Formats: sequence, structure tokens, C-alpha cells
Amino acid sequence: MNRDVDAAPVDIETTRETVRLLLGPDDVPEALPAVPTGLDTLTMLLRGQLAVLIPEVEAKASRLPKGSIPRYCALACVGEAAGKLRLGDGGTPAVRVAVARKLARSAKALCDHYDGLDGEAAPEGRKP
Repeated sequence: MNRDVDAAPVDIETTRETVRLLLGPDDVPEALPAVPTGLDTLTMLLRGQLAVLIPEVEAKASRLPKGSIPRYCALACVGEAAGKLRLGDGGTPAVRVAVARKLARSAKALCDHYDGLDGEAAPEGRKP
């Protein structure tokens, strides 16, 4: 993979740990953990992690054939995550928590695609 010298490496485990702090293991509203201290820091961290993950997942997905379902799903997730990055942080505590959890769900999905696309490959001799 041609990566710029200045590009940050993808750290899936750290991203997943950040997600767990905001969503918990079940990721259902009635089982969400209490809002962690340092919410603003976690939100900023997630934004940075998404900024690194988005182009990486997009690059992996783009190597798959155009009709590939994993490619389509990963690129849809990339678009969704990019849209979430445009969300403001929110003016009230409840909105700030909601935004952070939306970012966390996008990060979780991108981590899953990042890992899942490792097993996918374009057929030999066929351009994606």
C-alpha cells in the first residue's frame, strides 16, 4: 500500500476501545454505559480516528470489483461516516453524547469493514 510518510497508521484496537467507552458491549440504548468523563476528548479522538479510517477503508474497498457487495457496503459506510464528521458537537450535554455515540457507531462499522476487507480480493487479472 502506498501511504504518505505523514499518514497516521490505523490503530483498530485503540479505536475499538474508544468505541467501547461510549457504546458498551451491547450497543443498545437501554444498555448504554454512563457518559464517560472526558466526553469532549473522546469525541475529538473519534473524529481523528474516523479521519484516518475513512480513506483506508475507501482504498481497500476500491480494490474490489465494482459489483462487489462488500465494496458497496464499505463505501456506503465511508459515506455515512464522512457525513457524521460534519456534525457539530452539540450545544447541550444530551446532544453532545448523541453526537459522540453516532461517531462511535460509524467508527465501529469502519473497523469491521477494515478487518473484513482483508479477506476480500479482486480476482486475478480483473481490475476493480
